[in-house]
Parts: sequence; C-alpha cells; structure tokens
Amino acid sequence: MPKRCGHLEGKEVVPQEEMIQKIKAAVRARKDAMIIARIDSRGVIGLEDAIDRAKAYLDAGADIIFPEALQSKDEFEKFAKEIRSPLLANMTEFGKTPLITAEEFKQMGYTFVIFPVTVFRVAARAMKEALETLLKEGTQKNLMDKMMTRKEQYEIINYSFYEMLDRELAKLL
Repeated sequence: MPKRCGHLEGKEVVPQEEMIQKIKAAVRARKDAMIIARIDSRGVIGLEDAIDRAKAYLDAGADIIFPEALQSKDEFEKFAKEIRSPLLANMTEFGKTPLITAEEFKQMGYTFVIFPVTVFRVAARAMKEALETLLKEGTQKNLMDKMMTRKEQYEIINYSFYEMLDRELAKLL
C-alpha cells in the first residue's frame, strides 16, 4: 500500500520524476525485455497528466505505454492520438473502463489488450456452482455435461509430452 488496483478509489501515484528514474534504471538493467510503463494518474490527477506522463516515460525509454483505468472510449481515443507508441489497454470487468472490444481498441490504435481477470471470474463462478451442487446432491452426476472430458483436458495440457518426458528422464536415472 498505497499501491492498489487502478480501478479502485484511494490510490496514490509516485511523482513523475521518480517514475522516470525507475524507467531509466529498468532500461539500463534490461537484457532482452520490453519496458511497459503503467500510468495510473488518470484517476488521481486527470487525463492530461496521464498523457504528459506517457510522453515523459517514452522519452525515458519505455517501449509500451499502459494507461490504466481510462473512463470512456473518448479518453482512449484521445490518449492514442496524443501518444505515438505501442499502447496496452486493460479490459477488466466491473471497473472504471466501459466494456470495449479488442477490435475497437485496435481501431483506436492500441497494440495490446489484456483481459486480466475474465477467465478467473468465470472459473470462480463455475467452481462455486459445482461446490454447491456437490454439497447439495453429494455427487457430480449433474455436473458431467459441464466438464471437459479427460481426453480434452489432456489435449489442453499436452499430457502426452509430459508422459514422454517422464520416460526419457527415467532412463537417465
């Protein structure tokens, strides 16, 4: 603390010059990495400050700019027009940003879009519902149609590769 999710109230941001020094240090220390500068000042100071910081962070060596918690398509469009660099958008649910599609972000000039909690939220609800069913019914019988089969699961995790790897490593012992 005071670091917190960009979509929550009560966050603070470091002074711009401090972040510039952090970016310069990261640029100096990197071997083969992209520097993503996340900017949270929209919710604390305002959009113009976020744009000013983005320009300064690019000058300091950032490769990608990540404006956090912009509050409308208009803000994302304005930001993209002002900042000429690869841009990353955070499309989280239940936050300050309205739901915007990946295609819409692309059309506005954003190179990357992350959906950081979407799969977790869907999985968490499915787990809650499965646990409630198990508690109530004492069996998974009525959950079978919601499950991946063993074959599907093994394909997803590339199980055959690990079986082969285990056999090869066992020969070395």
